[in-house]
Amino acid sequence: MSTAVWFITGASSGFGRLMTEFVLKKGGIVVATLRQPDVLAELKAQYPPENLLILQLDVTKPEEIIDSFAKAEKAFGKIDVVFNNAGYALLAEVEGAPEDKARVMFDVNFWGATNVSKEAVRFFREVNKPAGGRLLNVSSIVGITTVPALGYYNASKHALEGITETLASELDPEWNIKITLVEFGGFETRGRDSLVRAPPHAAYLKPSLASAASRSYLLNKNVRISGDAGKAIAKVYNLAQLEDPPLRLPLGNDAVTGFREKVAKILTDVDKYKSWSEGLAINS
Repeated sequence: MSTAVWFITGASSGFGRLMTEFVLKKGGIVVATLRQPDVLAELKAQYPPENLLILQLDVTKPEEIIDSFAKAEKAFGKIDVVFNNAGYALLAEVEGAPEDKARVMFDVNFWGATNVSKEAVRFFREVNKPAGGRLLNVSSIVGITTVPALGYYNASKHALEGITETLASELDPEWNIKITLVEFGGFETRGRDSLVRAPPHAAYLKPSLASAASRSYLLNKNVRISGDAGKAIAKVYNLAQLEDPPLRLPLGNDAVTGFREKVAKILTDVDKYKSWSEGLAINS
């Protein structure tokens, strides 16, 4: 079997950088995309072009997405795995979030990820011989649950969940394309360093409010997130090898707990109010 080619977005830091390094150490080939290619100068000096292609890519620009996939095809002739990772968070109460900043974040987290997903599917179907590939869309437990003061980030991940699940349901099985939403819990990636921050809304200054607790936790650099991001990336690498991968993979005990609590709450509400749906047919 030929060496797998990974196409990774957001390769400058966090999960994207970790995945880039992990695949390279495994002897794989990486197309590392990011807005500032110079950030990977150290890796470029360490690995030959046969193993590492670094491309400038702003996922909010669809033409750059298409161009990056074309350059990957020219260099390696195929892409086996797309690790769709580029994104960032906005810290703000729903009432206090500047709309322009929220829209820019959606352009990256939702529209950027969606356009990468569409090009990945097209590439897997029309370029790879034989057809097929793995699309790993990086989501989060907040794509299923929510965290106060991260409302628009939560919403962007909820939107990514919906579009990804729909896309997966539309694929022809003959294309041999497998899609998974990777639902990360809390892992130490220095992601807080890239957190875009809006000042607290005046109505939410009370210390006892949930949004105040979220701000305190997220902005306190002395509080270390317990999850080991390197160990999580190793699991994602293994995920890409599965013949029949899940649509969603929660990673981290907090993610598993969050899923269980959310599902239990939904089922409780469904069972409690199911009688309200009785007798609603036109002729009943």
